[in-house]
Amino acid sequence: MPEEKNFKKGRHIAIAGNIGAGKTSLTSMLAKHYKWTPYFESVDDNPYLSDFYEDMERWAFNLQIYFLSNRFKQILEIRRSGKTIIQDRTIYEDAYIFAPNLHALGLMSTRDYENYVSLFHLMTALVEPPDLLIYLRSSVPKLVEHIQKRGRDFENTISIEYLTRLNERYEAWISNYNLGELLIINIDEIDFVENPEDFSYVVDRIDSKLHGLFKNENF
Repeated sequence: MPEEKNFKKGRHIAIAGNIGAGKTSLTSMLAKHYKWTPYFESVDDNPYLSDFYEDMERWAFNLQIYFLSNRFKQILEIRRSGKTIIQDRTIYEDAYIFAPNLHALGLMSTRDYENYVSLFHLMTALVEPPDLLIYLRSSVPKLVEHIQKRGRDFENTISIEYLTRLNERYEAWISNYNLGELLIINIDEIDFVENPEDFSYVVDRIDSKLHGLFKNENF
């Protein structure tokens, strides 16, 4: 069947990392460099994000369901597109980082959290993980620097404690990640946006992964 053929041809690269790690910037740059199709996280048109940062407890569940459904839709499109696509943030980060963090902080009820987790498992049973996951590792001070630099008003209320908790969960998740190829890039000592040499370093690291991942294929 034609649809199944396209499903098998599509390749999925994903970038993971905490708020302010540089996922969107790197997604754009790699899409241009490799001529891949970018799929971005819904931020500017997200109907819940601004409200969430104003009142996390009220909007936590709504926000996480929105992200979950949006990323599930993206994965279905990616695998059926027949293209190599690079995605800004993964469906797994919502379930293993953000939702449990909100639950642990008392900002999402146990009932809502269990409902969310159940829906996540149903969705992920129907899709495949990324062929390559690129994790942008960052210290909290560097995250804060990036967040302040981009100047989104709704992010002004993000606390150091919140970012620290997220970072801890990211590190725990990545240390056990086994769903596919993984590349970890520490962004504390590099600036791939402003420094072409640093971007070349990132590309070289990715090329070394792609050589084995897409051997004998045009990606």
